Amino acid sequence: MKVDILASGSSGNCIALTAGNSTILVDCGIAKTKIEKRLMECGIEPGNILAIFVTHAHNDHIKGLPIAEKYHIPVYAGEAEWKSIKNVPEELRENVYDEEILFDFEGYYDWFCVEPFKTHHDAYDPKGYAIYTENHKVSICLDTGRVDEDMLQAMKGSQVYIIESNHDPVMVEHSDYPNSVKARIVSQVGHLSNMQTAEALARLVQGEGEKIYLTHLSSNNNMPSLALMTTVRQLMKKGFKQDKHYEIEVF
Repeated sequence: MKVDILASGSSGNCIALTAGNSTILVDCGIAKTKIEKRLMECGIEPGNILAIFVTHAHNDHIKGLPIAEKYHIPVYAGEAEWKSIKNVPEELRENVYDEEILFDFEGYYDWFCVEPFKTHHDAYDPKGYAIYTENHKVSICLDTGRVDEDMLQAMKGSQVYIIESNHDPVMVEHSDYPNSVKARIVSQVGHLSNMQTAEALARLVQGEGEKIYLTHLSSNNNMPSLALMTTVRQLMKKGFKQDKHYEIEVF
């Protein structure tokens, strides 16, 4: 499965996963025209998108959903999350429940399976997704205030982990954000700190060549080098070395 991270961060999030000639998107948080441009740069025809999966309905995850109407792409979201999504025609709306969603298509693979799991964010019905094609698994875990045992169970055994490493708590505390915003970020329904992400990955990664993408970094309360260092150090405690036992990239 080919992974292309088209956008990441508070200004917008969009991930493309491709198998054969078919692609699914997870989130569309940048303008429709930007999504089209970045898809084409990755060699992906927008008309080949099978489906769009929404993690939750904050604007940096749904801004570009008008692309669905243009190319008649079904959009999947948690049932309650549709309360906050207004820019998708009724006929393209699909509810995500706690069960697998299977696509059959022609190409190099026989199927494309998406399994949702519950995350913890201040939205109506936020989701993460474990996505399979044949013997390949990619897990996507974006905005969430914590990683619980059910989430770890859903993600385990992946070859690719796409997970947020949003902030450093000390930087949040010393930021000029209002106290209410600081409290939201570090809450149980906020965002993952670098250490929370590193500890989750330390339980997931088995040192079998997994690829890690650290995403959704705060531009004000984090640094790519800090996010990277925190995860690398936690994995070193398990005896895993970067570029030998796993690969890691920061977005």
